[in-house]
Amino acid sequence: MRADTPEVKTCPDRASRGRMLLHRLPALLGIVLLVAAFFVIQRELRHLSIADVRSALRAIPDRALMLGAACTLLSYFILTFYDYLACRHVEARQPYRRSAFAAFCSYVLSHNLGCSAISGAAVRFRLYRNWGVSAGGIAQIIAFCSTTYLLGTLALIGGVLLLEPEHVPLLDRLPRAVLQVAGAASWLAILAYIGAAVRWREIRVGRYQIDVPHIGIAIAQVFVSAADMAATALIAYVLLPSGTPMGFGAFLAIYIASYTAGLVASVPGGLGVFDGAMMLALGPYLPASRILGTILVFRLFYYIIPLILAGLMFAGHELFLRGDAALARKRGVASPDRGPRRPSQVIRESEADFSVAVATGVVAATGILLVFYAVLVPPHVYQISIVGRWLPQFSDFLLCFVGVGLVGLAIGLSQRVTLAWRATLCLLGFAILLVLLREAPLGVPLSLMLVMFLIAPFRGCYYRRARLLVEPLRPSMIAPVTLWFFSLATVGLFALRGHFGQAWWRSLIYDAHTSVARWALGISALLGLIAIGQMMRRGHIPIRPWDQESELCYRSLDHALDELGPRRPSGFLLGEGGRAGIPFLRTGRFIIGLGDPAGAERDCVAAIWRLRDLALQEGRHPAFIRVGQSLIGVYHDIGMTVCPNGAGIGGTLCCLAQDIKAIQAVLSSEKRRIQRGLRQNRFVASDIRTRDGSG
Repeated sequence: MRADTPEVKTCPDRASRGRMLLHRLPALLGIVLLVAAFFVIQRELRHLSIADVRSALRAIPDRALMLGAACTLLSYFILTFYDYLACRHVEARQPYRRSAFAAFCSYVLSHNLGCSAISGAAVRFRLYRNWGVSAGGIAQIIAFCSTTYLLGTLALIGGVLLLEPEHVPLLDRLPRAVLQVAGAASWLAILAYIGAAVRWREIRVGRYQIDVPHIGIAIAQVFVSAADMAATALIAYVLLPSGTPMGFGAFLAIYIASYTAGLVASVPGGLGVFDGAMMLALGPYLPASRILGTILVFRLFYYIIPLILAGLMFAGHELFLRGDAALARKRGVASPDRGPRRPSQVIRESEADFSVAVATGVVAATGILLVFYAVLVPPHVYQISIVGRWLPQFSDFLLCFVGVGLVGLAIGLSQRVTLAWRATLCLLGFAILLVLLREAPLGVPLSLMLVMFLIAPFRGCYYRRARLLVEPLRPSMIAPVTLWFFSLATVGLFALRGHFGQAWWRSLIYDAHTSVARWALGISALLGLIAIGQMMRRGHIPIRPWDQESELCYRSLDHALDELGPRRPSGFLLGEGGRAGIPFLRTGRFIIGLGDPAGAERDCVAAIWRLRDLALQEGRHPAFIRVGQSLIGVYHDIGMTVCPNGAGIGGTLCCLAQDIKAIQAVLSSEKRRIQRGLRQNRFVASDIRTRDGSG
C-alpha cells in the first residue's frame, strides 16, 4: 500500500504540469517567433540606409496609393458581413448598421492590439448585450465569427496549395504532391462543414450542443471570409513596384503565411513577426527598401488610419452627447442620458472600454513614431552658433525621451490610471512645442493635436490612482528609475565628448565604433519603459475594516441601507474621492457588495469600479446584491448581468454571467445557515422558558 502511494500523488502533479505547459505553449511560441523575426529583420536591414527607405516610399505612385486606400475600404466593408451573418444565424434581430458597427469596432481593436479572441470578444459582448442579445447568443456570435475566419483561411490556403504550392514560404522544399494533398484536405473540411449544414440543424459534442447554420449562411461564410482576406492581401499587392515577377496567387500565399505567423505570435498587430516573414519571403523578388516601404504603407492603411478614425468617431460622439446634455440643462429639461435611450447612444454604451483601448494603441504608436522621427528626420540648422550647436541635438534627445515616455504611459492608460491620462496630455503638448521648434511640417503638430483630441474627452474613463501616489517607494520602483537616469547620463556623456551637431544620432546608431553607446541607448529606452510602467500601474486598493468608525461613516452617507443583513460585513471600501462607500462580504471566491454604494453619485460610480478592481486584485469575482435601478448602467459597464430577485435575496443581483448559478448557490447556502441559526436560537429560548415554567 505504501509503495503505491507515491505513484498516486505524482500523477496529478504530472497532469497539472502538462496542463500548465500546454497553457503556456502559445506564449512561448510567440516569443520564439518574435525573436526569430528580430534576427530576420536585423539581417535584411543591415545594409539599408534611411535614404533608401525614403526613396522607396517616394517611388510608390499616387495611383497605387489610391488603389490601396480603395482596397482598404473594400476589406473593412466585407468584414462587416461577419457579424451580419452571425446575427442572422442566431436570429438576433439587429439591423445591418449595428452589426457593421460591432464588426468594425471589434476588428479594429483585434488588428491593432492582438489577442483577437479577447479584445474583439469584449467589444462584441458589450455592444450586443446593450442591444438586448442574450449571453448565449453573444457567445454564438463570437464563435460564428471565429469559424467564418477559419473557413475562409482554409479555402484560400487550400487553393494556394493546390495551384501554387511552390510559393508558400518554408514549405516550398516539400514534395508538390504532399502540399496538394494538404490543399485537398482543406477543401474537404470545407465541404464537410457545408454537408453538415445540409444534413443537421444541431450537433452534440459531449455535453455541448452546437447549432449548425443553414446551407446558405454556411456557403456565405466561406465566400465572405475568403473575399476579406483576398482584399486585405490586395492592399499590399497593389503597392508593390510594377513589373514585380510575382502573380497575385503567389503573393497571397506569402501574405497568408505571414499573417498567420503574426496571429500565432499574439503580439499587437503581428508587429515584427508579420514584417519579418514578409521580408524573408519577398526577399528573392524585391530589394529590402521596397519591401519595407510597402509594409509601412500597408500598416498605415490597414491598421493606423482605421484606429484613428474609430477614435475620432468616439471622441466626436462623446463631445456631441455632452453638448446635448448641456443644452438640455440650459433649457431646464432632463438630461438626455436620464430619459429613454436614443439609437445613437449605443456608441456611448461601449465608450469606456473602446476609448481606453484606442488611446492605448494610438499613444504607444505615437511614442514609437516620435522616436523614429527624431532619429530619421534632420532638424533645422540655425545660424546662431550656440543655438545651432545645442538645439538640434537637444530637441532630438527630448523627442526621444517623450516618445519613450508615451509608450510607458500607454501601460498606465490601459489600466485606466488618472495620472497616466494627465501625463500623456502634458507630454503630447510638450512634443508639439518641440516639433514646432524644429520647424517640422504642419502635419506633424496637427497629428499630435489629433491624438490629444482622441484622449482628452474621456477623463471619466481614467479613475484609478497610480502606484506612485498610493504606495510607498519600493526597490521595484526606485531601481528602474535610478538605472534609467544612469543610462541617460551615459548617453549624454557620449554626446558631449565629440558628437555635437545634428548627425550625432546617426553616428550613434550606425557607426561601428559606437556600439557601447548604442547598447546604452537601447538599455536606456528599455529601463525607461520599465520605470514608467512600474510607476503608472494601478495602485493597491486600500480597504477599511468594518468597525464602529466605518459603520458610522457609512450611516452618514446618503442612500445607505438601513439593514445590511445578519452577517457582519468583511470590510468597507470608499470611492476615489472618499464621498461614497460600500460594505462588502468575502465568501469563497467572491467579493459581494452589499447594496448600491452610498454617497455622492459620481463617487458611487468610482466605488463600484474600485470594488471590481479589489476583486481582481485578490483573485476573486465581484458581485452585488440588493442593488437598485439608478446605477444599473454602471453594473452593465463592468460586464455584469442583472438578475432580479436573485436567490430570493429581496433585490437585484448583479454578477458575471458565468457566476450566476454559483453566486445563487452561495447566497442560498448563506440563507439556509442563517435560518438554521434562527431555529436553534428559538429552540434554546423555548427550552429555557420550559425549564423556567417547570421550576
